[in-house]
Amino acid sequence: MAEKQKDKKRLAKKLLHKYRLVILNEDTFEERFAFKLTRLNVFVTVGLSVIVLIALTTLLIAFTPLREYIPGYASTALRERATSLVYKTDSLQQVIQRKNDYFNSIRKVLSGDIAATEIEDPDSLEYSENNESLPSSVNLNPSKADSILREKVDQEDKYNVFDVAVSRLDFKLFSPLKGEISEPYNVEEKHFAVDIVTAENTPVKATADGTVIFAEWTSETGYVIILEHSYGLISVYKHNASLTKEQGELVKAGEVIAMVGSTGEYTTGPHLHFELWSDGYPVNPTEFLEFE
Repeated sequence: MAEKQKDKKRLAKKLLHKYRLVILNEDTFEERFAFKLTRLNVFVTVGLSVIVLIALTTLLIAFTPLREYIPGYASTALRERATSLVYKTDSLQQVIQRKNDYFNSIRKVLSGDIAATEIEDPDSLEYSENNESLPSSVNLNPSKADSILREKVDQEDKYNVFDVAVSRLDFKLFSPLKGEISEPYNVEEKHFAVDIVTAENTPVKATADGTVIFAEWTSETGYVIILEHSYGLISVYKHNASLTKEQGELVKAGEVIAMVGSTGEYTTGPHLHFELWSDGYPVNPTEFLEFE
């Protein structure tokens, strides 16, 4: 016990023993500055200086723009932009998914897998999600005058692929090519198209201004391209030898979109299988176009 006390006293004496730090002029040995120090004071001063330095460095990194120059730290503007891009990407993915579902429905209708009335417009999906159903007390039955007007309009537009507003705009269709019709439009046999026989590699032209919504190879009908036009009109071109347009491209009426071929399992020779759809229903192309 006595030895421990002696050691403590010896340690305390060393820590509290005073030293004198003198700064002299090298040439004249004149004393410039002098400090009285102890080992304890030196340890405490150095320790506090390190703590203050660490605290100041932490504050500079955490609360000033200097942290942006340190590797591994992202800038505030970059984080905000990344967050904004994440939200935009999520919204675009939802829109693309709805559009893809709509195009897949159109594809199934064209192949005869489902009826056209089963297609749901992607724009209506958002409406149905954000709006509640109408109350059952609301009377949705048309009045007598409304029924008479509806019947009159239906009779006037029965054989018109476009509505009255479209005819006023003088919307015209152009024949995709000229040739002999080998198989006409036949609803009973579910042949909702006309097959036009012509020489192989004859240019196939767009029947109207529109957007390419499908341009791919299928095992049954070979190279297929589908255009979406104004006023709910869709044109389909099958059994092509090659395609000159890709999905998403805009085309003008009369612009070459494919070359006549004989591709696919259901082909019998070089010809164009041409379909015309209005608001999801097939129409006879020969009533609006001349092919021969």
